[in-house]
Amino acid sequence: MKTQYDYNLSRIYEMVINTDPCYAFLLEGNSLVQNKMVIAHVLAHCDFFKNNCYFKKTSRKMIETMANAADRIRSYEFTYGREKVEAFLDLVISLQENIDPQRHIGEGIHAPPAGQKKKSCAGCRKCRCQNADAGNQQSTPYDDLWKLDKRDDQEKCGQAGNGAAGKKTDLPEKDLLLFMMQHARDLEDWQRDIIAIIREEMLYFWPQMQTKIINEGWATYWHMRIMRELDLEEHEALEFAKMHAGVIQPSKYNLNPYLLGLKIFEDIEKRWDNPTEEERRKYGRTGGEGRQKIFEVRETENDISFIRNYLTRELVEELDLYLYKKVGYDWKVVEKDWQKVRDGIVANLYNCGFPYIVVQNGDFGKRGELYLLHVHEGVDLDIYYLERTLPHVFKIWGRPVHLETVVDGKSVLFSYNGEKTSKKFI
Repeated sequence: MKTQYDYNLSRIYEMVINTDPCYAFLLEGNSLVQNKMVIAHVLAHCDFFKNNCYFKKTSRKMIETMANAADRIRSYEFTYGREKVEAFLDLVISLQENIDPQRHIGEGIHAPPAGQKKKSCAGCRKCRCQNADAGNQQSTPYDDLWKLDKRDDQEKCGQAGNGAAGKKTDLPEKDLLLFMMQHARDLEDWQRDIIAIIREEMLYFWPQMQTKIINEGWATYWHMRIMRELDLEEHEALEFAKMHAGVIQPSKYNLNPYLLGLKIFEDIEKRWDNPTEEERRKYGRTGGEGRQKIFEVRETENDISFIRNYLTRELVEELDLYLYKKVGYDWKVVEKDWQKVRDGIVANLYNCGFPYIVVQNGDFGKRGELYLLHVHEGVDLDIYYLERTLPHVFKIWGRPVHLETVVDGKSVLFSYNGEKTSKKFI
C-alpha cells in the first residue's frame, strides 16, 4: 500500500486500529472536508470493532503487544544475527494464514461437578485442557452439543508431552503454526517465540478479514449520513460528493466492498421499514424496524452470513453482479443467476479466501515427517505457489513434508525432501 501511495497509484486516506481506545491516523495532506468524512468513516469502524461478535476475542492491547514483540525480535537479531532472524521470520509469514481462529469455540464449557477440584495435565506447559472453575460457568441446555466436536485435549496434551505428534487423537489439526510451534523437534526457543508472535498477530487480523464487506459497508453507510447532517458549504458538499462517489465506484473485475456493503445495509433498512404484505404475514414484520435491524446485523454477522442472508435477487440485478472466468484466451461471463452469483461470492469468502489445509499426520512413515491434507472444495491449489511454499514448511519442521491435494479431479501427493519437490498420483 505504501509503495502504491509513494508512486501516486493510490491514496491512503486513513488507518484505524482496533484497540481500546481505537486510534485513527489521518493523512496530513487531506483537505478539511476529506478529514471530516474520514472521521465519520472511522467512527463507524470503531463502533463495528466494539460491537461485532467476531471481535469479542480480539486483544484490545495489540499496539503494546506488537511493541513488546518487536523488542524481542530485535534482541534475537542482536543475539543470533539479523539475517538468520529475518530469514526465519519470512518463513513463518509465508504460512501465517494457516491458523485456526475458531479454536476457542467450545473451550472451557464443561465445569466439574460441584465441590470437585478442576483437573489439569501436570507438567505440560502448553496444556489447554484445564477445566474452568465451576463458579464461572454458565450452564445451558446445549452444552452437550460441544462434545460432538470437542477434541480430547487431556489425552492430546499427554501425548504431545511424550513427543507423539502424529497420534490420531491430535489430528487433524487446522492450526499449522500452533502444531509446528509445539511439535517441531529442532526449533530453538526464540524460533518458537517468533511463530507465536506471528500467530497472535494473525489471530488479531482474522476478524477484520472475515468482515471486510460488512465493516466497510457499515462505515460507508454512516459516513454518508453523518456528512449529510453537517452544514457544508456548496463547494464542500461538491467535494464530498466527488470523494464519496470515488469510494463506492463499481469495478469491472472485483467486488467493491464499500458499495456492496452499503447497498445491502440500505436494502435491509428499507425492507424492515416498509415490509410487503407477504413479509408482514410470513415473517411478522410490523414496519419501522429498519434501524433496529441493521444494528442487529452489525452485531451478529460476518461477510459470509451477511451476503448469504441479505443479498437479494433485486440487489444482484441492480448492481449487475455476475460470475466470470477465463475461457480459452478470453474472459467471459459464465453465470448471472442471482442465487449462483450469491453462492459464488460466498464460496470465495470461505476461510477468508485461503486454502483449507490441515495437519493429517506429524509422524508420517514413523520418520517424523509432516503430512498435510488440502481439504479440496472445488478450487485447485496454485501449483507454482505450492511448490515454492513446501520448502518453507520443511525448513521450519526440519523433516520431509508432504501435501495431499486434488489436481484436475485426481488425488496428488506433493513432497519436499530438502532438495527437490516431487509429486505422485495416489
